[in-house]
Amino acid sequence: MRNILIIGSVAWLTGCGLYKPYNRPEIQTDGLYGAAYETADTTSLASLEWQELFTDPYLQELIVDGLSNNTDLQTTYWRVKQAEATLTTSKLAFLPSFFFTPEGNLSSFDGGTATKTYNVSVVASWEIDVFGKLQNAKKRSKAAYLQSLEYRQAVRTQLIAAIANHYYLLLMLDTQYDITVQTAAIWKESVETMRAMKEAGMTTEAAVAQTEGTYFSIEASVHDLYQQIIETENSLALLLGELPRHYERGTLREQQLPLKLMAGVPLQLLTNRPDVKSAELSLIQAHYATNEARASLYPSITLSGLAGWTNSAGTYIVNPGKILLNAAASLTQPLFNKGLNRAQVKIAEAQRQEAILSFQQTLLNAGVEVNNALTQYQTARDKQVLRAQQVASLETAVESTELLMTHGSTTYLEILTARQTLLSAQLSQVSDRFNEIQSVISLYHALGRGREITE
Repeated sequence: MRNILIIGSVAWLTGCGLYKPYNRPEIQTDGLYGAAYETADTTSLASLEWQELFTDPYLQELIVDGLSNNTDLQTTYWRVKQAEATLTTSKLAFLPSFFFTPEGNLSSFDGGTATKTYNVSVVASWEIDVFGKLQNAKKRSKAAYLQSLEYRQAVRTQLIAAIANHYYLLLMLDTQYDITVQTAAIWKESVETMRAMKEAGMTTEAAVAQTEGTYFSIEASVHDLYQQIIETENSLALLLGELPRHYERGTLREQQLPLKLMAGVPLQLLTNRPDVKSAELSLIQAHYATNEARASLYPSITLSGLAGWTNSAGTYIVNPGKILLNAAASLTQPLFNKGLNRAQVKIAEAQRQEAILSFQQTLLNAGVEVNNALTQYQTARDKQVLRAQQVASLETAVESTELLMTHGSTTYLEILTARQTLLSAQLSQVSDRFNEIQSVISLYHALGRGREITE
């Protein structure tokens, strides 16, 4: 016993420096967003809560419902509970284990008087964490627990972004539907006008057929848009964890979003993005798993003891019983399986290197997503300016063509052509506005916002 304690003390003094705590690897974040969006400003769109960004009351109500009812988000709650239980188990491994082991025996030899013996005891066992095996296992479990929290945050962020995208998609489809319905009504009148002109000998059957064809095409687009609206509402219902229904909503024209997007410094992705934090937590787990594998190469020391009450003392039967005490220590050194343990160390080290690369790649992916969102936003803003000018020009063209028609210097087909071009431009203008809003949502998501307010 004394020799084992001396060995344990020496091993503890030498083993303290065997393993290094986790340190984040060197990561280059300069230029992560791209040279065009490099910034030294620490302010970021991610500093806003989702209520500050999405101010539409209908959308806010939908997001609250989604956060309460979405089944994927509810599933992450139980994943967190599992990881929390695992962490508790690893913490309890540092404490002694106690077992209640009562025994009884009744024996008789050659028909003689039966002998009754009993042994009521409690057995204790305690592994001394000399080489840090239990400590590294606890740190690995803690990293796994924190990773489950980040996974929950990732699902939450994705859910908020998905609900917002579906809502604004509905607003875009509503606007395109209204424009198309109004245009279809105008074209229906045009068909009737063309028929009257044909009867008056002012146009041909081919021109009437062409006008009718365009009208039927626009009417078909109305049905297509209606179908898309219903399908989008159904998809939104799935996100909210409820049955399909019609959703009250505002209009696309009413929406107010930030005019200037702030991405902040790239280093903020390490603290905001759930997937980046999750990738680093995977690296932390791999780091401590490697330490744990190395600890398996060294001996383990276990202290055990027994205390209880017995009436069996050697060859004598004692009544009443006496106190029973026993203490022992054991040292287990791997010998024949040491090669297997070394192989496990190599496997763990390879997994750690893989986790480093995965962490670096995740950060690069995050930078690309931010760059894409910023580019999408700037492109949509530029296109909206040009599209507004295009629509204004086409509206003027329609008015001018109609004026020329009254003076007989042009044909009715030219008016119809101008109207068709105007419809296409108006639908594209609505789509550009949606792309602008979508880029804001994408950037908000890419920067890792949508986290719990209570954090």
